[in-house]
Amino acid sequence: MNTATARYAGHLRTEATHVASSNVIQTDAPTDNHGRGEAFSPTDLVSTALGSCMMTVMGIVAERHQWDLVGSTFAVVKHMSTEAPRRIAQIDVTFTLPATLALTERTLLERSAHTCPVGLSLHPDVRQNIVFEYK
Repeated sequence: MNTATARYAGHLRTEATHVASSNVIQTDAPTDNHGRGEAFSPTDLVSTALGSCMMTVMGIVAERHQWDLVGSTFAVVKHMSTEAPRRIAQIDVTFTLPATLALTERTLLERSAHTCPVGLSLHPDVRQNIVFEYK
């Protein structure tokens, strides 16, 4: 079964549908690559997927231990290469997690985050700069 189907909508945009849920996402080329920048670019999705995947894996661990991560956030900065070929050179992800987590809990969550399938699937040349803040 397909995971997603997509169609080219013209003007450097796509519309992808998640088959199981029928959720739709749109992409647009970034302004620095002939697009309007009015939606996630495909490389934005890859970068955001890294943060989402890591947060999901931490959520699995937190639920197993009954730790509350609700309200935790992450921010992503994507860095594109300056030389050809155009590609993602680095992804910075900064997580903000509850300050109430004990040191042992933080250690387990941080280690688990680095086992996420997206991070493990990215090419080794894509630098992953991951920061954990506790507030």
